[in-house]
Amino acid sequence: MPAVRSADPEVLAGADLLDQPVRWVHTTELADIGPLLRGGDLVLTTGIALPDHTEGLARFASSLAESGAAGLLVELGRRWSALPQELVAHCEERGLPLVALRREVRFAAVAQAVGERLIADQLAELRAAERVHDTFTELSIGEAGPAEILAAAQRLSGSAVVLEDEQHRIVDYLVGPADDGFVEDWERRSRTVRTTGRTGWDPSTGWLVTRVGRPERGWGRLVIAAPAGASAGLTAVAERAAAALAMHRLHDRTRDGQTRRVHHELLAALLADPTDEETRRRVEIAGLPAGRQLVGVALRPPRPAQLDDLVAACLRAAEVTHAPLLASVFESEVRGLVALPPRADAVRFVDRWAREVAGRVPAVVAAGTPATGLASADRTLQEASQVLAALPALPTADAVGGVRRLEDVHVRGLLTLLADDPRVAAFVDRELSALRAEPELFRTLRALVEHPGSKAAAAAALHVSRPVLYDRIAKIERLLSVSLDDAEVRTSLHVALLAEEV
Repeated sequence: MPAVRSADPEVLAGADLLDQPVRWVHTTELADIGPLLRGGDLVLTTGIALPDHTEGLARFASSLAESGAAGLLVELGRRWSALPQELVAHCEERGLPLVALRREVRFAAVAQAVGERLIADQLAELRAAERVHDTFTELSIGEAGPAEILAAAQRLSGSAVVLEDEQHRIVDYLVGPADDGFVEDWERRSRTVRTTGRTGWDPSTGWLVTRVGRPERGWGRLVIAAPAGASAGLTAVAERAAAALAMHRLHDRTRDGQTRRVHHELLAALLADPTDEETRRRVEIAGLPAGRQLVGVALRPPRPAQLDDLVAACLRAAEVTHAPLLASVFESEVRGLVALPPRADAVRFVDRWAREVAGRVPAVVAAGTPATGLASADRTLQEASQVLAALPALPTADAVGGVRRLEDVHVRGLLTLLADDPRVAAFVDRELSALRAEPELFRTLRALVEHPGSKAAAAAALHVSRPVLYDRIAKIERLLSVSLDDAEVRTSLHVALLAEEV
């Protein structure tokens, strides 16, 4: 500071302690000022009233050190032209910074300059605290989501911010100016960090950690990168952000809504481009480790209102079977990606998982062919969805808990894969167009292909007599100009009807 530099200062003791914070400045000539000081006070003196013997100087230096004084500045000229070596030695021994001011200086100017700096710093802290308070108050009132709250915490802290659940899995994160692998191997590292109280700083990792919610209802933790330590301002950011996240959970009807949002984003990204490196990284962070078998699953509940319950059942089944899972709602179905151990029997494992799901919400379940890496995740996800589309809309008793795969849907599965092909549409129209104006004959044809070899069963399904059925068969043959006794004709019509359904 200019006021100090003008006094030509020379550090004589405690040179390694000059970074101690100064709380205030005291100008005094009293030798017994020590008990009146507070920790962090800086003492200015000319030394006129200080003792002239070694014991007195030792007591003076000791009293200042014991009071926690930030340092001692002595102006030369009035008492000493050079400070006594005894005083220098005692200050060095007690860890008290000692500075000789070799030119005359107005102590009032020094005290004023320091005071103005301290007040300016305190005012800046108050303004920063007010900004933190206003920011998170607005977010809470506006029922902002976790993404907005984390963005605010990152902006105010200028550091990486991570939200993790109670199993130390990352729910979401935002990197700071320099990521430097902050989230790598997160789960293992996070388990080693233990703090006392609601908020604490861990020096081994440089993490400022605060709990989200009350201990008995703790949902997880908020972590902010703080390699240089946690200031009061940074602690306030962490605690206000955690409080805003807890408030959001009170407003959020779905307890795991944040997890579901991330799962939906990741599944959509895998379907769009499973080779994207950032998507791969975020999938691993979300809990699907590399080197696992990946099986796409698709599920449909009896009613659309049960979709959210079905997602919850999928996540719970994943915990029970110890199979990490991404799951989310896509239109009228739930899609998921299950990660299995590399050598596990994929069929048996997924069947067991499906039974756990069905124990909570009955559903039609379909699975794709296992993929050996994320690069093929889109294939197994699409297969599962295509198989589901080929299955009956509502879960039957034998379907609940059972998993259907491509080999289970036969020609219906093939037609599902080809549903958007215009050539299939042309084939269906060519085979069935003559019957579209005759609903009664259309139903009769369906009953005939669904009961092959038994006209009695077909008549019973239609609730008509056999003579009536024979009459309708004759009309169908005339309209289509075919014989229904021809096996290839019956097959062709059956495929057309299946394609029409799909």
